[in-house]
Amino acid sequence: MITTDLTPGSPCWLDLGVPDVPATAAFYAAVLGWEYEPMGDGGGEGEEMAGEGGVFRKDGKIVGGLGELTEKGARPAWMIYYAVTDADAATQAVERAGGTVRVAPKDLGDWGRMAQYSDPLGGQFAVWQPGSNEGFELADEPGSLSWTELYTTDAAAAKEFYGGVFGWQFGDMPLPGEAGTYSLVTPSGLPEERMQGGVMELPAEGLALTAGRPYWHPVFAVTDCDAAVAAVTGSGGSVQMGPQDMEGVGRLAVCLDPSNADFVLLAPAES
Repeated sequence: MITTDLTPGSPCWLDLGVPDVPATAAFYAAVLGWEYEPMGDGGGEGEEMAGEGGVFRKDGKIVGGLGELTEKGARPAWMIYYAVTDADAATQAVERAGGTVRVAPKDLGDWGRMAQYSDPLGGQFAVWQPGSNEGFELADEPGSLSWTELYTTDAAAAKEFYGGVFGWQFGDMPLPGEAGTYSLVTPSGLPEERMQGGVMELPAEGLALTAGRPYWHPVFAVTDCDAAVAAVTGSGGSVQMGPQDMEGVGRLAVCLDPSNADFVLLAPAES
């Protein structure tokens, strides 16, 4: 499970860059009950998001950021940030492991220090070295981040890379119907109940959203997957898969918001 203690290697923040900030804020308000709080200097952490922006809140607690997409040719997408104690050391680890630095480490006032990267196959992710701002304030509750997932064309290579950068532990489980293997991710040194995400290998043609390039996406917890999906389609979004039941996981749907940023809705199975 994802928590807000934000230990190194665990998800601690996510933000979204889109062409139309007000329309996107209204969409996530309808789907996840988020309240949008504008900020004067833009809410996005990365260089591709500047100008108009702010933060999302759920029940008063910050769950993520939203900003205007300004990077030429960039796809609207959620960016997931992982907690680190030293963004410069993380950058060196990324480069040693064959990754690419998209945004070099930089300070965002006294909030903290961030950097953004691509893994060797092109999957984009980021790190956050906290200052006065540690990250999101709600996780693993309805309307907040509950899981992270990487779709990649080479799971073995991805595990080697991210294991080298973050020290992640992996545990493989077979998928139903001989659909392959799903690799579960746990932060270094933590027990399995702190699993935070997964890695799934797909052929390049299965990554049509990014023309074959690997990508991360967030999974948001909801109490009623079908009702949330109805809000998605009723607010200008679309559904790529589901809703469907996954044994031991819950009821889920893979969705796109109106700007085609992908995310998953999950009503967890009762334990």
